[in-house]
Amino acid sequence: MVGTHCRGFAFDCRRRSDGSLRLSVLGVLGALLLLLVPARAWSVDWGNWESLGGTMMEQPSCVSWAEDRVDCFARGTDQAMYQRWWDGRQWSGWESRGGAIEEQPDCVSWGPGRIDCFARGTDQAMWQQSWDGRRWGGWQSLGGTILEQPDCVSWGANRIDCFARGTDRAMWHRWWDGTQWGGWETLGGVILEEPECVAWGPNRLDCFARGGDRAMYHRWWDGRQWGGWETLGGTILEQPNCVSWGSNRLDCFARGTDQAMWHRWWDGSQWGGWESRGGALLDPPSCISLQPGSIDCVARHTDRALWHQSWDGRQWSGWARLGGTALDQPACAAWRADAFDCFFRGTDQALWHRQ
Repeated sequence: MVGTHCRGFAFDCRRRSDGSLRLSVLGVLGALLLLLVPARAWSVDWGNWESLGGTMMEQPSCVSWAEDRVDCFARGTDQAMYQRWWDGRQWSGWESRGGAIEEQPDCVSWGPGRIDCFARGTDQAMWQQSWDGRRWGGWQSLGGTILEQPDCVSWGANRIDCFARGTDRAMWHRWWDGTQWGGWETLGGVILEEPECVAWGPNRLDCFARGGDRAMYHRWWDGRQWGGWETLGGTILEQPNCVSWGSNRLDCFARGTDQAMWHRWWDGSQWGGWESRGGALLDPPSCISLQPGSIDCVARHTDRALWHQSWDGRQWSGWARLGGTALDQPACAAWRADAFDCFFRGTDQALWHRQ
């Protein structure tokens, strides 16, 4: 799923929906700035759908590293990674970033002018390619043997944590500490897909996955040690999509056996119970938070169109149809405290976009 999938403007919350949208833009400083932004009005003004061309094999992974900047990545028919970006004035053309990858990449930004993309190579290892603000580096292998694309998240400048499902179906972890990569470590469990990990503050990580009993499971890093796996119940059809809109706050969304979107949240002291948010979804939703107390979820429904539901800090809106005809889960990216874009693969396999 998307790694980018699902991230808010301040924190790298992903998927994939993020990815996933997995998305990290301003880090903790961004979160403080967002506290100065007034609450968003109910209404959302959407532009029209537009084609950005290309031929993609799956949904894209999109990320923002600054206001009015969005970078989208996708796997082409030659299995290479392709990039197209918005610079605040216009869209670039598609550029090949090379490589030979098995699914869409998972891309994350830990600061202005920085992008790190991760993907599963044809050798089943995790590979990385980075943009340092001036140029792209080459692909480098980070080893391992993983079953899907990884899920990567950043909780601070020059810090990245990547998680993936190994051949033993356990969750595995590898991290960049600013100077070097740590080795792969197992975090155990038996999970059915790649995990979904979120950072709600410095040195804090929360990972979620679907267990063998199809319930949602949770494991967390508190800055000193990993907690054990805990079940959060439910019966879900894929991995959840989780987002954080503030310190010590988590909201998780998943597709239930009735195809509705289900929601469970952590309020800083306890988990709320599962609640249905309705709808008839074909994939997990892509949820993001633009500012404290707000959540926007976009999902592909059974008519293959995208639909939108939002929380304004007081109540949920109903589902509103955004149209389009999508082949996969959408990817949404926030590029300002009051604006986000959604992207999907259309029936022509091109990238489609709506703001």
